[in-house]
Amino acid sequence: MTKRTVVVGFLGTQLDSGQGAGRWEKWRPTLSLVQHEDTVIDRLELIYTLRHVGLALQLQKDIATASPETVVNLVAMDIADPWDFGEMYAALYDWARSYRFDPAHERYWAHITTGTHVAQICMFLMVESRFIPGVLLQTAPPKKQTRGDAGKFTLIDLDLSRYDVLAQRFEQAQTEALDFLKSGIATRNKQFNALIEEIERVAVRSRAPILLTGPTGAGKSHLARRMFELKKSRHQVKGDFVEVNCATLHGDGAASTLFGHKKGAFTGAVTDRAGLLRTAHEGVLFLDEIGELGLDEQAMLLKAVEEKRFLPVGSDREASSDFQLIAGTNRDLRIDVAEGRFRDDLFARINLWSYTLPGLAQRPEDLEPNVEYLLARAVAESGRAVRFNVEAKTRYLKFAQSGEALWSGNFRDLSASVTRLATLADGGRISTSLVDDEIQRLKWLWQRRPSAEDGEAVDLAALLGVEALEEIDLFDRLQLESVVRICRESRTLSDAGRRLFDRSREQRTVVNDADRLRKYLIKFGLSWESLRG
Repeated sequence: MTKRTVVVGFLGTQLDSGQGAGRWEKWRPTLSLVQHEDTVIDRLELIYTLRHVGLALQLQKDIATASPETVVNLVAMDIADPWDFGEMYAALYDWARSYRFDPAHERYWAHITTGTHVAQICMFLMVESRFIPGVLLQTAPPKKQTRGDAGKFTLIDLDLSRYDVLAQRFEQAQTEALDFLKSGIATRNKQFNALIEEIERVAVRSRAPILLTGPTGAGKSHLARRMFELKKSRHQVKGDFVEVNCATLHGDGAASTLFGHKKGAFTGAVTDRAGLLRTAHEGVLFLDEIGELGLDEQAMLLKAVEEKRFLPVGSDREASSDFQLIAGTNRDLRIDVAEGRFRDDLFARINLWSYTLPGLAQRPEDLEPNVEYLLARAVAESGRAVRFNVEAKTRYLKFAQSGEALWSGNFRDLSASVTRLATLADGGRISTSLVDDEIQRLKWLWQRRPSAEDGEAVDLAALLGVEALEEIDLFDRLQLESVVRICRESRTLSDAGRRLFDRSREQRTVVNDADRLRKYLIKFGLSWESLRG
């Protein structure tokens, strides 16, 4: 069954006008729609403003003369200013939402040649968002205007899924953006890659605050800067990337550094100071270790994030700055909120997009590509060609991915390690002996410093209860004490599992250290949370 053709378009107050017989000599875009012999327009929804009702009625009569089979419905819209985007979009949106479209029996063409540029943009948005389920229609006059020459028309389908080349371009652009955020490192960890994919979408689509959590050295600062550079490449920010470590801000200097101050506001304030929030205007402000901010500064920051306004120290006049906030912390702010160290309203405001970056030890499969990246960077900086011997690289990676490698400093530790290897490599070759020395250096680095707690035994009676402990063999007691001690020394359940199962995990096809450890603890009625508490 052939579908009926329905056109939706605006009255052209200039192009569609004309009086007397002479009007038939000129090209009028809306009239031209029904003058193509091989195209039948079954219905025209002609939108007009109230002050042009006379022209709309005249055009309706002319279309009836040229194409009696075309039904013209006049759609009056009470629009005071056709150049006001909000007013025009709202009117067209309300009409489209109430109109009874019948895609099963009708095809819809949205005419974008007539109307103000604002009206044309609104019509485009209606089709692009599928509120008008059709395609765009563009008409053009003939090269030489002669009576009855309808010119030509073009249909534009905005369904990008039908254009393979465009789809490939969008896919390529997204791949390049992901590669950019990862600094070109071919990471293999599925969870981390999925995390970066979502961050990429948020970075280019949202200006809301973003919270990055994770251990020190996990790459929060680096990722924040890459997100800014990605937005900059898409022309989404005009300003600068401003970074500050909140752990370095203390006393009056904290508010002054962030929000600025007036001359004479306090001792030492000899001149006005703009503050970092104003420096980040139209850019990105990265507040690392945001949990270290005092409660007063937190309150001022909340107002600045929500209202883009704040009061510099010693000033009675508010300043303004339109910035995007990215916050970083290695603390669990939920605990800080519960204990009153962090404002719950600020946490709610910055927690819309929250991402936890895993430590390096939680991404053992990503160690090799990161080593290769860091070695290439060291080579570029030094100008010396350096590479691993095959055996040396195998030995280094085996240790790096084992439970002995704590990587407590995360990428800072790895970067320093690769830099040492590249610097000490004689003849540009990293040998096995050099790797062995570096492994010993790393083991020493991660060795726990003596403390008062080291001589203390684990109190299993407090954990299990005296009666339950009496039912456990000495062998199991000694083993459980060691497991509990390792758990308390480790940052996460997965870290503890990697250390405890550092040999047997290599013989397994499916590795889930955390699950193995969790099941072991459950045998004694224990949990990770109870041990950490």
